[in-house]
Amino acid sequence: MNIQLRFFAGVREAVGTSGETVALPEGVATVGAVRDFLIARGGAWAEALAHERALRMAFNHVMCEADTPLAEGGEVAFFPPVTGG
Repeated sequence: MNIQLRFFAGVREAVGTSGETVALPEGVATVGAVRDFLIARGGAWAEALAHERALRMAFNHVMCEADTPLAEGGEVAFFPPVTGG
């Protein structure tokens, strides 16, 4: 499955990109699983997206929980709880 990833504020700064298109491996079917997939990259990814960090997630522009299912071509966004202008 291919999805769009978007990163905002401190998450974007930490991982060095505002977004990418990614082909997910078999079994990655929820927003939380995408987070785990990205954490497994290690380094800045693991630090920025660590489960201990307060982090908001959205799927297709709607705030969601980790168990939200994905759909082909969807967009997953990660950002801190409060973002500034």
